[in-house]
Amino acid sequence: MTLLRNVSLIGAPTDVGAGARGASMGPEAMRVANIAEALTARGCEVQDLGNLSGPSNPWLPPIDGYRHLAEVTAWNRTVHEAVHGELAKGRLPILLGGDHCLGLGSISAVARHCREAGKKLRILWLDAHADFNTSTLTPSGNIHGMPVACLCGFGPKELIEIGGQVPAINPKWIRQIGIRSVDEGEKRFVHEQDLEVFDMRYIDEMGMRHAMELALATLDANTHLHVSFDVDFLDPEIAPGVGTTIPGGPTYREAQLCMEMIADTGRMGSLDVMELNPALDVRNKTALLAVDLIESLFGKSTLMRK
Repeated sequence: MTLLRNVSLIGAPTDVGAGARGASMGPEAMRVANIAEALTARGCEVQDLGNLSGPSNPWLPPIDGYRHLAEVTAWNRTVHEAVHGELAKGRLPILLGGDHCLGLGSISAVARHCREAGKKLRILWLDAHADFNTSTLTPSGNIHGMPVACLCGFGPKELIEIGGQVPAINPKWIRQIGIRSVDEGEKRFVHEQDLEVFDMRYIDEMGMRHAMELALATLDANTHLHVSFDVDFLDPEIAPGVGTTIPGGPTYREAQLCMEMIADTGRMGSLDVMELNPALDVRNKTALLAVDLIESLFGKSTLMRK
């Protein structure tokens, strides 16, 4: 199977789930970094659908453990419909975030598409954080720390029901890679739910290749692979433009290997690019790096192999 080449770019310019302002400018930074042109050069037929619209960020304190729940719900419903609509047309949606709370709308749409198409789903969550908090565990109430928990059915009714089935996904379908910042209560919850996590210690000990071989094991022709790429997955030395920089992430070469091994499967059917914050970036270098890595997801390789 070869990778889908008809790509739809969907901008979701909001930072309503985040603890810092600025991720709302992420989609434009990706366009400035020439994402459409880069993918066209890789042989893709690219449609930029522009930006979705939703409520502005009211910047209020949390209520009952959730910040901006109504606004986060509205954005995720809109994202869900947009992503599902492109999948139904046989296109590969790339959601340009925006903060990572939007992964809930995106992945619930992919899960719905897989149910309708009779496909299995595998999710790669590339992130410094497990994003498996709940209202009782979260120190901040920021919903960008909760999307994986919500997808697995742990969260407010408004969010867990967006995909039309609760839970939207089984925790067994997800592989988390690059994790290195998890809250104490969240850590216990991750273990209870038996999430498969390849944290940075694992990658340090076993190498990115081994981690990715396991994360991609048992993919078959009937598997839809979704990649949810939080830019803070990368080491902040190479990717400073994120709201939550956590030192000790993958190097440039480790990140490239990760993307190239995903590309080698030919199974990626949808992609999120999340948490890019140009307000904290240096001359758009994080966006340029993100585009470089996305090109590798679409087959750009430094390999001198036949």
